[in-house]
Amino acid sequence: MTALTQSRPWRWTARGLGVLGFSGRTLVIAIPMLWLLVFFLVPFFVLGRISLAEPILARPPYSPLFDRAPDGSLEILANLDNYRLLWEDTLYRNAYLSSIRIAFVSTLFALLIGYPIAYYIARSPEPRRTILLLLVILPFWTSFLLRVYAWMGFLQREGLVNSFLLFTGIIDAPLIMMQTTFAVQVGIVYTYLPFMILPLYANLTKLDEAFFEASADLGASPLVTFLTVTLPLSVPGIIAGCMLVFIPAIGEYVIPALLGGPDTLMIGRVLWDEFFSARDWPMAAAVAIVMLFLVVAPVMWLQDWLDRRGLNR
Repeated sequence: MTALTQSRPWRWTARGLGVLGFSGRTLVIAIPMLWLLVFFLVPFFVLGRISLAEPILARPPYSPLFDRAPDGSLEILANLDNYRLLWEDTLYRNAYLSSIRIAFVSTLFALLIGYPIAYYIARSPEPRRTILLLLVILPFWTSFLLRVYAWMGFLQREGLVNSFLLFTGIIDAPLIMMQTTFAVQVGIVYTYLPFMILPLYANLTKLDEAFFEASADLGASPLVTFLTVTLPLSVPGIIAGCMLVFIPAIGEYVIPALLGGPDTLMIGRVLWDEFFSARDWPMAAAVAIVMLFLVVAPVMWLQDWLDRRGLNR
């Protein structure tokens, strides 16, 4: 019998992976890193390449990045005209500022509504807590588009909100709520409220009860205990919830398109118009790249601030 037939098949065990130079920790980290490489870094570089091109009537509708010069040398055709236009054109500046303002106000209201809900769920007994968490997650079982359409029916002139206010005598004439910034903020708060509640709940349930007992033993009232103990310890949950609401709200397109009006300017609608209406892919790519840096830079600074203060645990 030859040595080949006597050898046993290779088994993918932890020891075998160690022989190949891999460890379990390396493999665990490699999987999400590969995911980010394929679905984030590669599209990011593709967008960056398109943003340096010029729009042309062709397929794809942008100029090549490299070309051959008459003498046979390789010529780079990249330019920064799209980024310069972003700075000079007030449309894009106003779209960025409006998106940040609407996202900030929506995040603030989501925090004001979501914190009491998360606090109540975290302090509820176990059977009730499970039911309340299920009610928070329940909207995810319904189509996102269907839920936004439902708010169109609520906020119309003859909708449920105006009908109730007229019936109770609070108002004498229907309010104009559809196609306003108010409607967009209501839609964003309603849609992303679970993303605010769940991180806050996860943070509040991890707080040590000994802190509250010590505060009560020292004579602090429940309000003082909340302001001096619970609220400071829940800062990581607050920041996590605000980031989960603020970041997607900046680039939201569906909610402003359905609930907002022509004067509701958000960067998501500008991106759609540039890509599909104007067919200006280089300008749309530049808008997306700048928006990404506007979002990532504050998040990286906030992460560093949390690490330096020891809050990111």
